[in-house]
Amino acid sequence: MIVSSSEFKTNIGRYLSLVSKEDIIITRNGKRVARLIAEEEDKVAIAKSLIGILPSTVTKEEAKEEKVKRYENLD
Repeated sequence: MIVSSSEFKTNIGRYLSLVSKEDIIITRNGKRVARLIAEEEDKVAIAKSLIGILPSTVTKEEAKEEKVKRYENLD
């Protein structure tokens, strides 16, 4: 479902109820600016997106070290 930001703001309770049945796309000036999705669906989508992301040759410890290095380099 696509709704304008002003419509969403006016009827937020209605859209919070509907989001359990379908995603809500919010637009501003005709452009998509946000997508509201149900909490439990979000967790499932995240889990599915992570399946197989690490090659079998990389250990969890190596992945953790790489993540730490990336954050240290942001400074």
